[in-house]
Amino acid sequence: MKLHLSSAPGLNLISAYGDGYIQINGQRHRSSLIVLPETILPDWSVADFEQLTPAHFSQLAELRPELVLLGVGVRHRFPHPSLYQTLIAAGIGLEHMDTGAACRTYNILAAEGRKVAAALIVG
Repeated sequence: MKLHLSSAPGLNLISAYGDGYIQINGQRHRSSLIVLPETILPDWSVADFEQLTPAHFSQLAELRPELVLLGVGVRHRFPHPSLYQTLIAAGIGLEHMDTGAACRTYNILAAEGRKVAAALIVG
């Protein structure tokens, strides 16, 4: 799906997503990644939802966003709270949704100037 974005110079915004890819500022990424308004961390080591571990959420906590949007793949699933205890302890919010919804929500929040991280499982 191609997204139409408002102008937000200097930000990493998701311009499209689909089966097996996410496109950020015109560049396609074919593996899971973490995207923040000012940084892209490609090749996040999560190939699918079942591979999520507490270490993945610790990595997200180290980035110090206000909110993490977890794109869990094509189908919405709920991660067990034991996985994201580091986010809770750090006072970082977590929203989980299908990856398409996470892409759309990320763009809105990033354009508003929010300190958001999108951890996106590409599937």
